This record gives sequence, structure tokens and C-alpha cells, in this order.
Amino acid sequence: MTEADMVTPPRGLALAQIALGLGGLFIGTGEFAAMGLLPGMAHSAGVSVPGAGNLISAYALGVVVGSPLLAVVTARMEKRKLLLLLAALVLIGNAASALAPGFIGIAGARFLAGLPHGAYYGTASIVAASMVPASQRAQAIGRVMLGLAAANLIGVPLTTWLGQSFGWRSAFAVVAIGGALLLVMLRFLIPTIKADQDAAPLRELSAFASVQIWLTLAVATIGFGGMFAVYSYIAPTLTEETGVSQSAVPIFLALWGLGMVVGNIAGGWLADRALIPAIIGIIVWNVVFLAVFFFAAHGPITAGASLFMIGVGFALVPALQARLMDVARHAQSLAAAMNHSAFNLSNAIGAWTGGLAIAAGYGWASTGLVGAALAAGGLAIMALSVLLIRRGRGSKPSLKETEA
Repeated sequence: MTEADMVTPPRGLALAQIALGLGGLFIGTGEFAAMGLLPGMAHSAGVSVPGAGNLISAYALGVVVGSPLLAVVTARMEKRKLLLLLAALVLIGNAASALAPGFIGIAGARFLAGLPHGAYYGTASIVAASMVPASQRAQAIGRVMLGLAAANLIGVPLTTWLGQSFGWRSAFAVVAIGGALLLVMLRFLIPTIKADQDAAPLRELSAFASVQIWLTLAVATIGFGGMFAVYSYIAPTLTEETGVSQSAVPIFLALWGLGMVVGNIAGGWLADRALIPAIIGIIVWNVVFLAVFFFAAHGPITAGASLFMIGVGFALVPALQARLMDVARHAQSLAAAMNHSAFNLSNAIGAWTGGLAIAAGYGWASTGLVGAALAAGGLAIMALSVLLIRRGRGSKPSLKETEA
């Protein structure tokens, strides 16, 4: 993108990026808060903790359904209006989560809260990229995702404390208030960005004809599931396996979140310099440190250190987002949104496979080995993607992808 093509925010680039990042903070907090509050939610819903993992999967399913649906239906909508619509859904979905009775009601509310997730991050990434030169695109996307990382450093520990002090419903009530604040900020800080007039549902759906898009989505779906296998059960793992008190859980969640912030910044920087090597290196990192968690979870110091290192693996998110925008060509909205659909499908897969290992009696720490196996699967898929590029099949790599 040349400087002539860039869009100028009404009150400056910094405030616009802060608004987009705060949206990521509120949405990310709404997603990950359930993982720190799982025991309390299980008690209210009348199910076991592994059974309550299905509430996490319900949110993830909402993302999987909402991301492509909203991206296709709103392909020709002006981007700021679209962001406002998505913020309104964040408000409604989390307010419903705070009020819903019973397992079915809570699951339905979590599904509703998940619907705008992928479309918001996808649209916000496109808007962020439109305000900077092409050479800074991945870093601009990373600033949007920084809100998602900060959710685990600030939002999740805060809502976990709120849930322990005032009941888990209070956490989702706070996220709903954040959705209301987001509506105001987006209205006044984000520029009007007209949609591509050639955009159409069929054109967006053309993304599904690309082998490279499918492979990139598969990397996110399988490869990132390892992080969720551990994170979905982190609260009971820390109390039952590591032996820390329930009141100390937010501290460990903050360590995870700090790692995500570091990884997010590093991931955007690396992706702007050598995209595919960055993706491969990050996945290898995830395989190693997820496996380490199996051995490290038995002591507070080693558990905290390994959680930080696993959090750094969040660097994969901005890198894969940039990769999808490279290979999507004329279906940017759908591809950008589908990245988060894939990540939340990985959420469901991670929660499910981790729950299977725990239910089979392998122990809470076994989620680390499950996670390492899933990350290794993502690495194999990425290797296939690179092999097809070298053989001249699928989308051609960008200049940054070819740089070592």
C-alpha cells in the first residue's frame, strides 16, 4: 500500500489503533475469562469441570459460524459501520452470558457472544492495515492483536478475581460494559472506510478455492489447539497439580498474558521481515514448550515460567493473519475473519482433546503433551504448504515469505 492509498484517522493514528486494540482487549477477555472461571461455571451449570469445557466450545462454535457468515453478508458494508455492529453484538452476547440460567442457557449465550469475534478481528485487521504503509502491515495487525494478548495480562486476571469475589457472572457483566465503551470509541476514532464496491458474497467465497488458504487455516486450527488444550484447564491444573491456592491463579494467568504480549510484538516484527520462516519457527517453539509444561506443571516456579513461554507462542496469531491476507487476494474480509474462526475451532479442539486426556485419568498436566502433539500436527501442515509453494502449486509467496 502506498502513502496515497492510506486512510487517515480523524483524531490520529495512535488513538485509532488504541480503539481497535481495546476492542481486542474486551473481546479477548470475554473469550478467555471462561477458562479462569470454569470451576464456578461448572457448579452453576450442574456439570463437571471437563463437562463445563463444552461452554468454552460453545463460544468457539459461535466464532466458527459467525466469522464466515458475517464476513460474506457484510462484504459491501462500510467498515466503521460494520465494526459498530460487531461491538453491539459483543455487548449483547456478554450481557446475556451474565444473565443466562442453566447449562443450555449459558451455552446459548456463549455461542451468541462468539458470533462477532472473528469478524471483528478480521475487519479491525483490515482497517489497521489500511492506515499504515505495506511494510508495517503485520505490525499494525499485531497492535490489534495486542488487545487480545493484553486480555490475558490484564482482563482475564481481573475478571478471574471478580468471579472469585462476586461470582463468575460479574466478569461477563464487565465485558458487556466494555462493549458499550467500544461502541463510543469506534464511532469517534475510526475513519470511514468504504467497502470494495466489487465485493460480493460469491467473490468472498472464492477464497475457499485456494489450497493455500485452506492449509493456512488448518495450521491455525490444529497447530494452535495445543495452547488451548493447556489453557482450557489451567485453573484446576494449577490448584490440583501445581498446588497453588485459588487466589494465586490470577498471577499465573498474568504470566501467561505477559508472554502473549511479548509474543504478539515479536510475531508482528518477525512476520514483516520473513513471514514463512517466522511461522515455522514459532510453531517449533510451541511444540517444545507445550511438552515442557507436562514436566513443569508440578512446581509453582517451573509452572509459571513454562506458562510465560507458552504465552510467547501467541506470536503465531499476527503471523498467520498476515499470511492469510497475502494468499486471499480478492477475498480479504472472509479470509481475515476465517483466521479467527480457525483459531476458535482450535479452541474447541484443544478443550475437547485436553478434556479427553484428563477424563481418561492421565492427570491435569497431560494437557501439555496433548498440546505438543497438536502443535506438531500444525507444523506438518505448514511443511506441506511450503512444499506446494516450492513445487509451484497454490498461491505464490510474497517477497517477505521468500526472505530467510
